[in-house]
Amino acid sequence: MKAKYLIGGAVGLILSLVTLVLVVILPATEETCGAGTPVIPATTPALTEPNCPATGAAAEVGLREGALRALRCVVARFGMMDMRGVIPDDAYPDHREGRAVEFIVGNDQAKGDAIVAFLRDSAANFHVDYVIWKQRSWTPDASRGIQWTPLEDRGDAASNHMDRVQVTIKPVTATSTVTAPAEVSLAAMPGPVNEAGRLTGAGRRQYPLAANTFTISDVFGARGGTHLGVDMAAPAGTPIYAASDGLVVASGAASGFGDWVVIDSLDESGHRYSTVYGHMYESGIFVHTGDIVTMGQHIADVGSNGESSGPHLHFELVPGGRLTGGHQVDPMAWLAGSALPTATVPNCENGFGSAGGNLAPGKVPAELEVWYRRAGSLCPQISASLLAAQGEAESGFRRGLTSPAGAEGLAQFLPSTAASLAPDGQPYVIDADGNGTASLWDDGDAIIGQGRYMCAIAQAVQGWIDQGKVTGDVTALSLAAYNAGEGAVLASGGMPNQVPGHFSETRPYVARILAAEANFRSMGSGGRFTPDAAASLGPQIVAAGRDWLGTKYVFGGGGAQGPTGGGFDEPGLTAAAVFSASGGAITLPGTAEQQWEIGAEVPLINAKAGDLVFGDFGARGPATVGIYLGNGRMLHAEPGGTVAQVPLLNGMKARRIGQ
Repeated sequence: MKAKYLIGGAVGLILSLVTLVLVVILPATEETCGAGTPVIPATTPALTEPNCPATGAAAEVGLREGALRALRCVVARFGMMDMRGVIPDDAYPDHREGRAVEFIVGNDQAKGDAIVAFLRDSAANFHVDYVIWKQRSWTPDASRGIQWTPLEDRGDAASNHMDRVQVTIKPVTATSTVTAPAEVSLAAMPGPVNEAGRLTGAGRRQYPLAANTFTISDVFGARGGTHLGVDMAAPAGTPIYAASDGLVVASGAASGFGDWVVIDSLDESGHRYSTVYGHMYESGIFVHTGDIVTMGQHIADVGSNGESSGPHLHFELVPGGRLTGGHQVDPMAWLAGSALPTATVPNCENGFGSAGGNLAPGKVPAELEVWYRRAGSLCPQISASLLAAQGEAESGFRRGLTSPAGAEGLAQFLPSTAASLAPDGQPYVIDADGNGTASLWDDGDAIIGQGRYMCAIAQAVQGWIDQGKVTGDVTALSLAAYNAGEGAVLASGGMPNQVPGHFSETRPYVARILAAEANFRSMGSGGRFTPDAAASLGPQIVAAGRDWLGTKYVFGGGGAQGPTGGGFDEPGLTAAAVFSASGGAITLPGTAEQQWEIGAEVPLINAKAGDLVFGDFGARGPATVGIYLGNGRMLHAEPGGTVAQVPLLNGMKARRIGQ
């Protein structure tokens, strides 16, 4: 971490963020990508209690469901530690079969006692067969009378379990009635896995609104094919239910939708899909990114937020994944029981089943992609695409670098910052890759540490904004704190302004990353608009721009990455719309004068929808810019107002971009 102007360690004052140590695990490689055979047999009985988040520890690989759950839930409560899972040795049949986990606590006897108490309390949840601790064995079978049984001396502290707690789950005896593809737990497959794949009931589905509470107010494919969902009109506050079991990968603000929820799920054949719920108000959403939900769960209430003409639910079905390149299909046949259409997007390591799916594939070195996706799933404020843009700025994805200030590795941490304690009590840089050492020079450790630190900063900055201590955009201020230290943000009441370096380095650093972030983001992952490479650019510029109708005007706000500070100015809006419509191929400069130099001028009488229109010309060029809609109107970020559809100004001129 650079933090050259560190003033204070205020991040340590925020509430404990236990979830930051829990590394989100990504999709299992499917058959078309060379998948291996699942370790867990198809007869494993389903567990019904909520799952704990994945840890990223190597000990997870090959574990059966109850042992895997026990490992994850112990880590969620007691933090990361040394652990042993599968041991391919005939002398350890329980370990060989993936039914046993050891938690190595060393001399911390109190921690061992606490873990044992937790395992005993959770015995039914984990299907515990027995627990070994301090040369004794415990079984949850009360009929045996004495539950703790002394064990023979095995010769050393480790074999006698004086320094470790072992939990072993029961052998499989029950047989599932679910079809084989749904009952195989992706969490037990070697390599990266998908949290959504661990859910029971794969393939179930229901309508997102209760019968007789809604009417279909707009069908799929309406508005010239641009309406990529079904609108279900219902009174404001009508409960919205999860249409299927799955994992929440997005929850909150989204262009066009106002606020949305995206849930990734698997069908009965193990195929991936998302359901999307839009136009709710923030106060009417009851789930968060990372939550596991079940079919029929009350996830939100109907609203009329964003580009909406009245209370309704905009509902989408996206084979392949909404954040990961899938394309919407009409959901009505699927809701009625038909099979899910086959997705055409590749399913190899694309981030499905995690918030990290917003990272566009192929934008970072292949071996780093999984780590940026995991780090970008630690908290909703910090995305994988932002961390990738930050990584490019810090090191250019080059290993072995040391800055003049002593910052090291891919994420350019100062060693002292890397070793300092996060709010969860762990160092920021942990052994994320499971090789036994937490190191700034290891790809996974550095990138997960980057995400952990950025998430902690974002939580602190949001708290200061809520308290009125600082003003500004939480993402921009978090980046500034990463570079200059969070104390610099607090002391400045916002963007750092205390020393010359804040102006010569920190502010350009923030601007560079925000401008680059959109290049790393999967198109359409932040809202409704998804570009179609086969369609004309002009109408898509209009469609992309309309996603931000009603967004407030912010001087200097917005750009290719979308709104900043909650809004746009005039060239910020046009830059965002053109970038989205072109699939990231066209990045416009940041002022109306500079945008006037792009493309070719066309007579206003010949202007088409999607052309840019410029006005208020002076000696240096135009002072304002908008998106032509046709019939003498434009989409424009109105100073002092919002993004709106308004008449053209007198004397405007038009230019055509990329056509």
